Amino acid sequence: MMFVRTLMLGAAVAALGVSTGAQAQALAQTQRPDRPEPAPVQASERPIAPATVQPERIILNLTADPAHQMAVTWRTAPGLDGQVEFAEAQDGPDFIASAVRVAATTDDAVLAVREAADFRAAYHSAVMKGLKPATVYVYRVGSGEAWSEWLQFRTAAATPEPFTFLYFGDMQNNILSEASRTLRMGFRKAGDAAFVIHAGDLINRHDSDNEWGEWFASGGFLYAQTPQMPTPGNHEYGRGPILNPQWRRQFTLPETGPAGAERLKETAWTVDYQGLRLISIDAPLFHGDEAMRAEMVRWLDQVLADNPNRWTVLFLHFPLFSIDPDRDNSRVRDALKPLIDKYGVDLVLQAHDHGYARGAIGEGAMTNAGPGHRSDQGSTYVVSVAGPKMYPMADLTWADRTAARTQTFQTLYVSQDAVVYRAFTATGRELDAFRLTKGEEGVARMETLEGEERGN
Repeated sequence: MMFVRTLMLGAAVAALGVSTGAQAQALAQTQRPDRPEPAPVQASERPIAPATVQPERIILNLTADPAHQMAVTWRTAPGLDGQVEFAEAQDGPDFIASAVRVAATTDDAVLAVREAADFRAAYHSAVMKGLKPATVYVYRVGSGEAWSEWLQFRTAAATPEPFTFLYFGDMQNNILSEASRTLRMGFRKAGDAAFVIHAGDLINRHDSDNEWGEWFASGGFLYAQTPQMPTPGNHEYGRGPILNPQWRRQFTLPETGPAGAERLKETAWTVDYQGLRLISIDAPLFHGDEAMRAEMVRWLDQVLADNPNRWTVLFLHFPLFSIDPDRDNSRVRDALKPLIDKYGVDLVLQAHDHGYARGAIGEGAMTNAGPGHRSDQGSTYVVSVAGPKMYPMADLTWADRTAARTQTFQTLYVSQDAVVYRAFTATGRELDAFRLTKGEEGVARMETLEGEERGN
């Protein structure tokens, strides 16, 4: 047991960027739990499953115009084309007669995945356009004799209206066997969610098709009826850092990021949804590529300066204020916090550190330790983890709520008056809750909800 634990600790330290020579000292100083991460056997070590004639891994993504469009992506065996049929939903089966058919864009790809050097699959994507706001639509994907079932989604309203969305941190390890329960409990609590955000590290090994298969199997038809909006983590990147080529083949995300920055296409983006501006930051490139960091800072300044929405949510993988005692993302914090403070970003939702913490942090330059006190003013920062991999927690003077070794998901109810946030454990127990409100001056105030206000 001790030998296995040492190997796991070494891998964890290496992942944090500690040199090989410093690992022994770091291991001696840091007492990790007996199970800091799941057993090393990974889905990527199994034989690969070939893509099939039947459409699989069907997923919806929001576009830049969520009231009038919806993107869908799926894959099949190589050599097949793809089509989408869709119609406005009806209470009975007569919608089929009015369905329209559009051709998908197909990428018949050969990929060097971890399990095979020449894996082949056809990746299909399409955007359903000309839709009515706040309307239920049905659709199916396929070609020839092979079609999916009819699936349903609802478009966004064209004006600010209340809605709920879900937020998940890293699923990453033992995705289907252990992380899936958190995701599925989230849908039990908020089955009517307008969309779902994933704050990076969806999988553990960026090039493992089997691990991607587990991530898609965890959500199943839920991904095909509720738009999924991921931002990449470091585990979606290979050395370089180079984004795994499956990312853009498996998702059709908004192309609203920095103009001309091809590396940030579908990783840094923004969507306006019923009074909320949602912004994805590509944290691995922000941290590791100086040119891309400059592009994102310039772009983010513009996106925040010209923002007609009541609420603003920024989400990314690397926390500005790390809750793991061995981590400090100073380049991310030093570049982003001035913009967060300048424009009064309401919420910063993060992952990476495999624990839970939440608190408001005021304005000004700060070290990784953050302010030495709690606050109800300033932007609210959250770190969470959905999967079973856990790290130790630092002593956080700024956090109103913390939880170690706890898998969580979060629901956020957004209205013009307030944002009500609730964090739940994988068993559905409510862990944390707060309300954000704004006065005429536009400054957010965070109020922790206790007792009856939390619905307990």
